[in-house]
Amino acid sequence: MQTSFTEENYIKAIYKLEESLKEKAVSTNNIAIHLSMQPATVTDMIKRLAEKKVLTYKKYYGVSLTEKGKTIALDIIRKHRLWEVFLVKKLKFKWDEVHDIAEQLEHINSKELISKLDDFLDNPKFDPHGDAIPDKDGKMRVLHSVPLSTITKKQTYVFCGVSNHETKFLKYLTTLNLSLGNTIDIESINDYDGSLKVKINKKHQEFLSEQVASNILVHPAHGK
Repeated sequence: MQTSFTEENYIKAIYKLEESLKEKAVSTNNIAIHLSMQPATVTDMIKRLAEKKVLTYKKYYGVSLTEKGKTIALDIIRKHRLWEVFLVKKLKFKWDEVHDIAEQLEHINSKELISKLDDFLDNPKFDPHGDAIPDKDGKMRVLHSVPLSTITKKQTYVFCGVSNHETKFLKYLTTLNLSLGNTIDIESINDYDGSLKVKINKKHQEFLSEQVASNILVHPAHGK
């Protein structure tokens, strides 16, 4: 089934909202806010996608992707994340520069191209931001991580992802010389504001606000 650029953006948005909100149905208002669209425009598109059996829609209840819709969403996400790996590893873009470019490339509909791209990159499991890349069957490796702000034990953790993909946030982490795979030792936790004093890669010390720490995903250094 052929889907347009706009339809794919809606499908991906609904999938991500379902994942983040952990709800069976997503409201049209949430979709409108996520896409910066008018609710009436969103409703029109949802009705069109419902006709294509990509989603189910019940007025006053919300929207849920069908299995067909989830397959399309995972395919788009797979392409987006593979292109991000390509841009960073092969073309030497910075991790804060690739999202918008990958947003354009993710709409290329060539299974052969994406399959060859995947092999060319040695079948990566994660993108430059630590997000899992779906394989050709839509399956993803699960990495058990938690926000750094939830840590209470003073031990060593590994930086494995971010929950905030905004350019300014990624640039800020770069100024801290913090990149995926780095170790983070928690030296102290401020009881008043939740800020942390940490040591990165056993070398330099940094102070992280609770807000920053809440968007840094880690797992214990001894395992995933």
